[in-house]
This record gives sequence, C-alpha cells and structure tokens, in this order.
Amino acid sequence: MTGTTGTADASGDPGLFGPGSVTWQAHGDPMMWIAGVRALWLQALHPRAVRGVLQNSDFREDAWGRLLRTADFVGTTTYGDTTAAERAGARVRRIHRLLGATDPDTGERYGVDEPALLRWVHCAEVGSYLHVLRRSGYPLTDAAADRYLAEQRTGARLVGLDPAGVPASRAGLSAYFEAVRPELAAGPEAREIDDFLRRPPVHPLLTPARRLLWTRVANLAYGSLPPYAHELYGRPAPEPEAVTRRLRLTGTALRAVPARLRWQLPPKHIVRAMRRLGPGARPTPCKLGA
Repeated sequence: MTGTTGTADASGDPGLFGPGSVTWQAHGDPMMWIAGVRALWLQALHPRAVRGVLQNSDFREDAWGRLLRTADFVGTTTYGDTTAAERAGARVRRIHRLLGATDPDTGERYGVDEPALLRWVHCAEVGSYLHVLRRSGYPLTDAAADRYLAEQRTGARLVGLDPAGVPASRAGLSAYFEAVRPELAAGPEAREIDDFLRRPPVHPLLTPARRLLWTRVANLAYGSLPPYAHELYGRPAPEPEAVTRRLRLTGTALRAVPARLRWQLPPKHIVRAMRRLGPGARPTPCKLGA
C-alpha cells in the first residue's frame, strides 16, 4: 500500500508517503530535532501517558536511546519502502500490547496502547513538528500544514490508532488540544522528565559542552511550548517574539549546512530513499507549492 500523495520512479517503492507529500519534504528539515525535544516536554504533561514511559523504562538511563529510536521510527516510516514502514509499525504495536502502567492513586492498571494515550502522544508529536518548523521559518502554508496533518493519519494507523479518530487539520488539532487540557498536569513523572531535559547527566568533562550546546537546544524547545505548558511546569513563559527570533536564527543556521552533509549522519534514511527512487526524490520545500 502507498500513500495517495506518493510518486516515484517505476524502479522503486515510494513507501507510505512518497516524494510528493508534505511529510517527505518537512521531515528532512534539521529543526525536527528541536521539535522532537519539544514533543517530549509536551507529552510528559499527560499523567497517564507519561507513567507508561517511566514505569516501563529507565528514562534517565535510556533517554537518548528513546529519542533516537523515535527518530529512526519517523525516518523509516517516512522514507523507507512500504514493507519497512509497515514492519516498523507492527513492531511498535507489538511492544505496546505487552506494556501497562499503574495509577499510583487508584491502583488502576491500564495498557499503554489505550487509544486516548496513543492519540495524545501522536498529536503532541506531530503538533510539535508542525509548530517548530513553521515558527522557525520553514515555508509551510496553512493549506500545506493541513495536508501534513491529514497525511499523518497514516502514522497514527501504524501505532495502532483508527485514523478516523485523529485530527486531520489545524482546526481539528487545536480543538483536540483544547479538549484535553483539563487532563494535563505536571505531576511527579512530568517533573522528572523536565529535570532530565533541563540538566541531562553527562560525564564531568562534557559539562561545558552540555552548557554550550544542549542548554540552547533545550531552551528553544521549552520556549516554544504553548503558554499553558509553561504555566503547568511553573516557570515563566519566555517572551514569544524572542523565542520566534531565536527559532528563526537557529533554523537559518542549520539549513545553511549543506543537506548532503546533514543526510550522511546515521541512519541515512534520506540517502537510502534517494538511492532507491533516484535524485528526484530529494526532499526540498520547493516542492510544497501552495
């Protein structure tokens, strides 16, 4: 099965999205890494969802591995062939079926694959991608943004959601976040993730590098959160115009690095996709149109 927006040379499988999709272009942008960190902060505000993470893994010991696995999943499902993408989704669904969490207040035991929890994780993730890309200057029109969210229903299906129950437009996503806000809180688990993201443990010799590099990334990701998230975490919201300015400067700097160099970093999903489909499959915002 291939996405309806997919186009490719006859010699290759375009996968679930294909080079004609907004997803294909947008997911090749380097600001996706900052967006991914923002998503972690936002996802942690759902108490039931974040318990599913912390009760099934040692987040502090494997936080980077988790982030990289998420990036690999996004890369595989975006740029891999159909078989690889479907296999990645099946693996995630299989793992989720085996995991559960316990509410410490009520003793209730629940599965991490509850649709409401999967929907929150999905919406916080794709919403973060869209927000950071657009705010940092990536040229996504309103129409293209809506196309992106509609395309991401395929990603929702891969993790076990009914695509019909997932927001497919900016208006739908905004309404979803408004509806779920009463369920959000910065409980002990969210505080643990907040503390980690602000000050991840590193070897003492790497502390200066953490201060120089990671702190800037983390501040950008945190600063781009919605005002209600800053309120829940209990720290003053940064001045929005200043955050937007820093996001645009960072986006400009990262995009100035030649793509052929950026894409050589492992796991090279885009490089492999271009080998499979030809040079015309190169992700570029020029293909987005109106």
